[in-house]
Parts: sequence; C-alpha cells; structure tokens
Amino acid sequence: MEKTISPYLELGKMNTLRVDRDTTPGLYLMAQDGNDVLLPGQYVTDDMIENSLVDVFLYTDSEDRLVANTNKPLAMLDEFALLEVVDVAPFGAFMNWGLPKDLLVPKMFQKTPFEIGEKRFIKIIYDERTHRLVGTEKLGDFFDRKPKGLTANKEAEILVISKTPLGFKCIVNGKYEGLIYHNEIFEDIKLGDKKTAYVKTVRKDGNIDLTLRRPGSKKDGSSAQKVLELLQQSKGIMPYNYKSDAELIKSVFGLSKKEFKRSLTQLQDDGKIEVKDTGIYLKA
Repeated sequence: MEKTISPYLELGKMNTLRVDRDTTPGLYLMAQDGNDVLLPGQYVTDDMIENSLVDVFLYTDSEDRLVANTNKPLAMLDEFALLEVVDVAPFGAFMNWGLPKDLLVPKMFQKTPFEIGEKRFIKIIYDERTHRLVGTEKLGDFFDRKPKGLTANKEAEILVISKTPLGFKCIVNGKYEGLIYHNEIFEDIKLGDKKTAYVKTVRKDGNIDLTLRRPGSKKDGSSAQKVLELLQQSKGIMPYNYKSDAELIKSVFGLSKKEFKRSLTQLQDDGKIEVKDTGIYLKA
C-alpha cells in the first residue's frame, strides 16, 4: 500500500512526513499543511533524501519543542502499557517508554507513590495544562461505562492491568472495565497479559464480570484430560491426592480442588489411574 503524507503534525502518534530540507541539526520533515518538525541528526539515515517519506513519532523534547523520532514508543497517545519506573522526583515519576526522554507521570496522576524498578500500568494522555504527553495511573475516567454489544457469554479481548483483593482488573475490548474474580482463575495470569475472556455479567455501573472459561465447555472432561497429561509428563507418578491443599492444586494443575477431585474420580472410574495416600499413579 502506497504511503500518503499525514495531513498535519500529530503529537503522540506516528506520522508519515516528507523530507523538506537538510540542516546542521538534522532533517526538517513536513506535513501536508506546510508545518514542519525536526528529525535530529542521530536518527537520519542515508535513504532519507529530499521529498522521500519517513515514518516518525512526534513528542516534545526537554525544552518542550515538538521533535520527531524514528523509534516507536511502547505506547502512544491514548494507549496503555506496563512501564518501568526509572526515576522519582517530588513532582512525579519517570517511566521508560522506549524513547530518549522518559515519560513523566505527575504526582496527581499516581494512585500510590512510585518506586524505582517497579512496573505500573499507565495510559498515555495529553496534559492540557502543560501541553505535553504524560502518563496516568488513574484510568477510571477513561472507561466507557455503557458497554455495547457485550452480553452474557460473549467473547471479548482483555488486557490485565491490576491485581485487587477481589481479582484482576482488565481493559475489555480496549475501552471497558472488567474484573476476573480470583475464584474464577485456574491458570497463570499477570499484569500486561492479553487474553480472550467471556462475559459473565454486565453490571449496572457498566463494569463487566469476566471468566476465562469458554461457556458450555465440558469442564470435567477437559480437567480430567489435563490431569492425565500432566501425569504422563511426570512419568506416571505425582505426589497429590484428594487431600492435597487447594492452593497447591491450583498452582500445579490450574484447577479448583472441586474440579480436581472430580477429575480423579472420573479417571479412576475409567481405569486410567489409581489414587493412594502417596499420590496418583498412572495405570499401564
């Protein structure tokens, strides 16, 4: 597909611009409306000749001047990303978002104080006060509270953004807020994970309760198969039985204890395993 020049310069986004002129500090790139921006010399390559088109990301430098960069950040305007804290100051924290100038998350946009080395889920926004791109951890105001097309059992794409006492908060289809309760999770899940989930309920406040299990799936059959496969991978012996700790079962098999016990019973009835006080044994 042939590239077309961006109609105007867009802060926080990738722009396709025309090389207008070469100067000592770098190339000046121009949009259709005649406005231009500097691409510093360290990002200029030999194929960037006059009138050629270049894809660049636009942000502001340390002196708040609009500047171009050929690198794409980990997240652009209105996007979300799990970013690492690289420095803290009384007025905010600085995050590594893949560009030479770190992204500031002002103190007012933090839920709790940031610490160097930790990771936080951030949305990139335009700060009307400073006319800069900044990050915010306070995402509640950005969610659409009137979900459309999402009903019970509907499939949705989720992005896991935080862990709470109730479960994991998620961004649903890029614009809604959802929650997977801890007792609904029987697999490894961590911040930044992108997964397919299914709607359980859309609540009156617009929040969505989710599950990672496909509606109508044969839970007992699939659970029993998982136990059998893990047993086969463990040379036919595993040190678990009906009395094993629920959290241990969840971490090893990704199942609730109730499902685990049903699976053991099913596999015993099918003559595939034997359960003893010392563990589970695969029958020949």
